[in-house]
Amino acid sequence: MATMVKEQASPVKDKNYDLIRTLQMSLENVYRMDTYIADAEGRGDSELANWFRMIQDNSRKAGEQGKQMLVSRMQQEKR
Repeated sequence: MATMVKEQASPVKDKNYDLIRTLQMSLENVYRMDTYIADAEGRGDSELANWFRMIQDNSRKAGEQGKQMLVSRMQQEKR
């Protein structure tokens, strides 16, 4: 019988917590990919390095979208 692991609930019930946390993870992933790209290039694996670059680019885009969304939400809350 398979056991399903229940995902932990957000510790903070603020409506922007999940947005902020995901933004943080996206931006951390951009920097993490630098290491993975360097490792792949060091092994001469350009295919893997390019795949990591694609992930890095997607994380960067998600981070930018998240920042814009957070700014918009924070401005709306000031009104």
